[in-house]
Amino acid sequence: MAGVRQFDENEALEKALALFWQKGFAETSMQELAAATGVQRGSLYHAYKDKGTFFLRVFEVYKNRFLSQLRDTLDQPDLHDALRSFLETVIDSMTTGEPTRGCLTTKSAFGADVIEPLVQQALLGLLDAFEKLLLDRLQKGQKGIRPGCSPEEAARLIVTFTRGLVVIERVYQDKARMLATADSLIALLVGTPTPVREPARSTRLKPRMR
Repeated sequence: MAGVRQFDENEALEKALALFWQKGFAETSMQELAAATGVQRGSLYHAYKDKGTFFLRVFEVYKNRFLSQLRDTLDQPDLHDALRSFLETVIDSMTTGEPTRGCLTTKSAFGADVIEPLVQQALLGLLDAFEKLLLDRLQKGQKGIRPGCSPEEAARLIVTFTRGLVVIERVYQDKARMLATADSLIALLVGTPTPVREPARSTRLKPRMR
């Protein structure tokens, strides 16, 4: 039937996402996407018109899923714990796989000398949403931020920090180093976590049974 896709779109999007994540936008061809998805190239062109449109559809799936995960990590009462969980999730995303898959956004941003405008807008939209999630949480816990740093500054600093983590992951391949550096940033912004104190034990002697 005209206008009806003759393939499982959800399955095709997942397989295309894996390939785009591996190679980035510029280095991925429609022929490779056809091979990866098991969908004929003509069918992909018929459904999406070009690689850019197909990428945007795939990126939308990735964006919605990733932001949902990050939103959940920030839904914690303690600001330090929320930021630690947030950055740990970002690091987990980069270091998954063998070899590690890195960052889809960064690979797509640096895969070519010039970013296609629609792709640039998609990447910008994700980073802006990324920053907005952080800002909303930081504003709720504003009293926990160290003096001299506003929630807006802290949110932008964390987003920029995650972009630098991409390079560290590629070069060092050391997740423990990345987590330790994330802890250092959180300590600079909100301090170290308050240790949980165990209730004091009574020193009174129990009466002896006679």
